Amino acid sequence: MSVQMSEQTVWLRGATVVTMNAQWDVLEGDVLVEDGRIVALGEVAESRAGQARQVDARGCVVVPGFVQAHIHLCQTLMRNNADDMVLIDWLKKRIWPYEAALSFEELSVSARVGLAELVRGGTTSILDMGTVNHSDAIGEAVERAGIRAHIGKCMMDFGDEIPGPLFEDTAESLRQSLELYKTWNGAAQGRIRYAFAPRFAVCCTERLLREVSEAAADLGCHIHTHSSETAYENEFTMAHYGVNNIEFLRRVGMTGPRSVFAHGVHVTDAECQILAETKTAVCHCPSSNLKLASGIANMPRYDRLGVRVALGADGAPCNNNLDAFIEMRLAALIQKPIHGPQSMPARRVLQLATIDGARAIGIDDEVGSIELGKYADLVVLDLDSDPGCGPTGDVYSRVVYAAQKHNVKHVFASGRQLVDGGELVGVDVGELMAEGRVANRAVLERMQQYVTS
Repeated sequence: MSVQMSEQTVWLRGATVVTMNAQWDVLEGDVLVEDGRIVALGEVAESRAGQARQVDARGCVVVPGFVQAHIHLCQTLMRNNADDMVLIDWLKKRIWPYEAALSFEELSVSARVGLAELVRGGTTSILDMGTVNHSDAIGEAVERAGIRAHIGKCMMDFGDEIPGPLFEDTAESLRQSLELYKTWNGAAQGRIRYAFAPRFAVCCTERLLREVSEAAADLGCHIHTHSSETAYENEFTMAHYGVNNIEFLRRVGMTGPRSVFAHGVHVTDAECQILAETKTAVCHCPSSNLKLASGIANMPRYDRLGVRVALGADGAPCNNNLDAFIEMRLAALIQKPIHGPQSMPARRVLQLATIDGARAIGIDDEVGSIELGKYADLVVLDLDSDPGCGPTGDVYSRVVYAAQKHNVKHVFASGRQLVDGGELVGVDVGELMAEGRVANRAVLERMQQYVTS
């Protein structure tokens, strides 16, 4: 997947602009982009726009590019091949054997297929957890795709039934991560940053987690891990360390304002207080948590206690989609039977998918809302021509409850157009899918040597 990088001066005209700024402003008018940044909002004069390329956005809604704070690009080729299992069986019987079998080339294809889906659906920023090996393949794919991403190699130095290619020496795991930090942190004109990615407490030693915490603090970069997705994680840390999972992660230094914990389903009130006090972010992954039967994260409690939260699709094999619209709709709906119809309104959910996601990964001064000076990460939605979105109504409701990825008309990242008229720019989708089929067959066959009964 490669994108054309030259066109950065754009004039979106006549749209409904949902800014997601602190005032919740919704504007009728234009967005002017120069050198990748938003330079004017509202009514823009012809003289101000100069020679900018005009995009007719009348009847369309413009929202910030979606931010997904928990993704696994490495797993995309395993989609539709790991269904109907609980998490630990899913990992040991399907995902770890698959990741152990991946070559550099197959990982590249997996990442490019995942990125194509994400971009086509309006996602322009991600926090990605790779696999143990071949991490450069993901960095290269992200660089070509044109979006911004925090990437990091998965780290695993403990546990049973882990295939040999994934089981690491502690010191070597950290050494490789530090080398990748040097290569990728700040790459692609700053679009790519590095995040240390120890998988979770069940397959990482206490030493590794402590050393990751120290390295991340020294370098000022993010930590990305799974936490409290299932009750098993609490049982594991209680048996090994005498405390629940998040209490253990605080003990080893993993909590903090540059940490993102994926899932947060099985969390006590005391652990919520830890998350709030340390400003640790939780990424809610509703589809994944439902499909793996892990449970439903208590998002209203997180909001009430001041825990920072974001949204993510997780990986394709535990979701079968990487679709921000599905995650938004589910994030709203699954709370209502439990906590009441007003527990997760549409406007709050769109906030989760945009500015709150950007806050979680530390880029809210750059993206996440449509404001002067920010990068032009923008999604143009054609809602008025779709009967399924209704001709009128609350704009947040239309986006969160009614819109789908087929409503995405244009996508811009740093002012560069990645989707034009619903089609990916510079991507031969047929060729990419053909590559994916070849790679999928090869890795599915090779992974059998690592599959346990």
